[in-house]
Amino acid sequence: MYQPFDIGTTFRIIPTGEELVADNRLPLVMKRGAFGSGEHETTQSCLEILESIPDIVGSRVLDFGCGTGILAIAATKLGANRAVCLDIDHQAALNARENCRLNETDNVMCIAGSISCLREQPFDLILANIYGDILLSVAKTLSGMARSGTYTVLSGILWEDNFLVRQEYEKYGFRVKKNCFMDEYSSLLLQKII
Repeated sequence: MYQPFDIGTTFRIIPTGEELVADNRLPLVMKRGAFGSGEHETTQSCLEILESIPDIVGSRVLDFGCGTGILAIAATKLGANRAVCLDIDHQAALNARENCRLNETDNVMCIAGSISCLREQPFDLILANIYGDILLSVAKTLSGMARSGTYTVLSGILWEDNFLVRQEYEKYGFRVKKNCFMDEYSSLLLQKII
């Protein structure tokens, strides 16, 4: 069990069974498991970036390498119309599905499989909190799933890989809007321009 904690100006992470507090924060109920519950610096960075993105209302979201599904759940609580959680790990997809149930988000589809499983596209918002080497390997594919104007949040990038990841995504028409450095990792907010 962990204690509730706040992230940014918008979100509060709450363990299962904890009473919800009625205030101006959006509650994200997270079952603790192998995929964390929001404490990692990359997850916190993604949520802080997410709350600053305009035009989330009504959007279609991809949470690639979803783990707990926390990013997709947060996006739907900010007004996204529909989200897809995708993880190659079957247990992660089950964990994300359970967290969606706990948060009463019925507009999130959780899929276990590779990126080739996706039929629904393009997306208005892409979220990927995974390792930098994977982000590099899927840059072209994710670019193909983004329309002009799509915001993309990438995290899990070690400091030393930040330049390579930025360079690769810029090659596919993305422009850097934010570049955040934490203790070990970095996060990027990109927007597809072409």
